[in-house]
This record gives sequence, C-alpha cells and structure tokens, in this order.
Amino acid sequence: MADGTAPLAARLEEDMKAAMRAGEKLRLGVIRRARAAIKNAEIAAGEPLDDDGVEKALRGIVKQHRESIEQYDAANRADLADVERAEMAVLEEYLPQQLDAAAIEPVVAATIAELGATSPKDMGAVMKAAMAKLGGTADGKEVSGVVKALLGG
Repeated sequence: MADGTAPLAARLEEDMKAAMRAGEKLRLGVIRRARAAIKNAEIAAGEPLDDDGVEKALRGIVKQHRESIEQYDAANRADLADVERAEMAVLEEYLPQQLDAAAIEPVVAATIAELGATSPKDMGAVMKAAMAKLGGTADGKEVSGVVKALLGG
C-alpha cells in the first residue's frame, strides 16, 4: 500500500467500516479489539507491522479465544464459550487456513529425519524447526501433539 499500511491491516480497517455501516456489532467489536492489539504490537515494535506481524498479532488473539473456550467449556459455561467461538470465527477469516494433524505429520516426520531426533528429549528442537517450516499455518498445540506421537512421547 502507498500509505505504508500492510494490506491485511488495511483490509481490517475497511471491514470495520463496513461492519459499522451494516450494524454488525459483534464483528465491529472484534475488529476494533484486533486493531487495538495490532496497534499495541506496533508500539512495542516501534514501527508499523507488515502482514506477517499483523498475522502474528491476530494469531495471539485467536489463541486467547481458544484458551477462554477451554476454560468456559470446563466450567460448563456454553453461553460464554459460544460468544468466544463467534469472535474467534471472525478473526480466523483474516488468517491462513490452519493445517490439520494429517497435513502436519509429513512435515514433522521430515523434520525428525533431518535432525536425527530419536526420543522425546529432542522435542524442543523438532518443535522449533517444524514451526519454522509450517509458519503460521499450524497451531502449536496440534504440532506438539504430532511431534509427541512421532517421537513416542
């Protein structure tokens, strides 16, 4: 973009305006909170974020929603968990599709072979390398589960 704004951040701004015009309160609130988190990340970084930085900030918010959903489900608060799920769904529209375990497994298996990992004590190195290969396309918990299964953890 000519004004230095990352395309994803600009899309969030446009979608916020559209949600405002359409009276979509849930969507508007979610996008406003996301933009605030992005702004805070920019302040912490001392510079505007590129699309990768914006995605990272959004993934952090999605992770918080996942954790909240788990806690609400454990407390039998389906009403609150449903609100979190709805908000998380809005945010996930701006993120790349997440891979499932079946798609993650070949990447993790190749990483294990490259590193010569043989036991659960190698998990840290495998996780680091696998997450670098997968980028933002896989949830860390999902990758961790695959690594544990393949290393016999």
